[in-house]
Amino acid sequence: MPELPEVETTRRGIAPYCEGQAIAGVTVRNGGLRWPVPADLGERLRGQVIRSIGRRAKYLFLNVDQGTVIVHLGMSGSLRIITDDTPPMAHDHIDLALQSGVVLRFNDPRRFGCWLWADSVTDHPLISHLGPEPLAPEFNGAMLFQRSRGKNAPAKSFIMDNHVVVGVGNIYANEALFKSGIHPRRKAGRISLDRYHRLAEAIRETLSAAILMGGTTLRDFVNSDGKPGYFAQSLLVYGRGGENCKECETPLKEIRMNSRATVYCPRCQR
Repeated sequence: MPELPEVETTRRGIAPYCEGQAIAGVTVRNGGLRWPVPADLGERLRGQVIRSIGRRAKYLFLNVDQGTVIVHLGMSGSLRIITDDTPPMAHDHIDLALQSGVVLRFNDPRRFGCWLWADSVTDHPLISHLGPEPLAPEFNGAMLFQRSRGKNAPAKSFIMDNHVVVGVGNIYANEALFKSGIHPRRKAGRISLDRYHRLAEAIRETLSAAILMGGTTLRDFVNSDGKPGYFAQSLLVYGRGGENCKECETPLKEIRMNSRATVYCPRCQR
């Protein structure tokens, strides 16, 4: 599933081709995504100019003069830029044709993504409840500490809660908890302020590095599959259950938490 770094890499990849461009038309081949694509989406968008491509959590925003298209990649979706006459494939559900001749194409084999219209993004029910961005100045250890008081939820579940902070998916939660020395099952309310400072910094560093890696391993989104590579070559614990810890050589343990693979070092994390 695309996580925040992959979505941000997508935003950066498509923005230069879309921003400032007028929309010539919209082709919806299959509107049966997680929620139905609005029947009047093409009518709303035709002739409007894409002023910016934004992101909030794992949602992408195509901001035009009179509203916003909210795009989510779901579990298997991707966006790519088409500059030639490449025909659509089986799961290419939506084409956004620009007057420049470029096409922004949405592919989603499992159809868990979405394309929705919003007059006001901040008031939209998918967006209004979201917590702070992990790379924003207001996200810090003190904020995590304050929100964790009285919480019995495991630390991993706590930082993956989009009401607490957005975009810390399973891969990056594993990595950040390892870097900050926190056991994934430790109760969030029993973690000190000092350790939350370390955790907030680890989340910021891990996501920033993953975004940078995505930007360098995937040069652009032109006529490609549009799928950024994951942070695999730099992972310290995720996907390495049973292998030795890179810090202390202790075998890493793998457990299931909320049906997700969770890997940790029993010596480094407490």
